[in-house]
Amino acid sequence: MTNPVFFQEIFSRYLGESGWHGVDALAYKDEDGNPSFKHVTRMKLVAEGSPDGTELRYFEIGVGGHTTLEKHEHTHTVIPIKGEGAILVEDRVLELKTNDVVYVPTWAWHQVRAVGNEPFGFLCIVKVERDRPTLPTAQEIEELKLNPEIAQFIKPRAVNP
Repeated sequence: MTNPVFFQEIFSRYLGESGWHGVDALAYKDEDGNPSFKHVTRMKLVAEGSPDGTELRYFEIGVGGHTTLEKHEHTHTVIPIKGEGAILVEDRVLELKTNDVVYVPTWAWHQVRAVGNEPFGFLCIVKVERDRPTLPTAQEIEELKLNPEIAQFIKPRAVNP
């Protein structure tokens, strides 16, 4: 039987501005020249040993940064714990504040952005075994942009120093 992991143990490792003690920051994705994301790190807090096959990850997006615009079969649960952000889920853009909970359903387009002047950090619960993401085609991007709110959300942004 696997020993239970209590959230108090996980959160006691959180050191605020300096990150998670004893947890390595990993590359968000392979950087193969694809500019589909910017200023993102991830950390596995609870992974392969979880009895239900889920993984608890922490993502941090730097000022002006964003995750990849993508969709896939597996679902996510996103819980902001630091800073302010926004998320595109399917056909809606939502503001994200600390302790919100957002469910990203299967095959929904989604992307997370940091907003404001500080990094945005969130927990993400996802299955360890999951499918690879699908990136939008040029036509799908144009279809998404028919919604003015989404067009504003996904357009490239300049970062103020």
